[in-house]
Amino acid sequence: MKKENLPKKICIVCGREFTWRKKWNKVWAEVKYCSDKCRINKKKLFDKK
Repeated sequence: MKKENLPKKICIVCGREFTWRKKWNKVWAEVKYCSDKCRINKKKLFDKK
């Protein structure tokens, strides 16, 4: 599969678009964050709102 044809999602913390990775093959439906940094900092973002 070509890189431009890979599925994409929007990170719920930073709003950045990120692309499917092979390591997410089995859990793509559950992936919400573009990086470990966003996953760790999710509480800080929600506390500000």
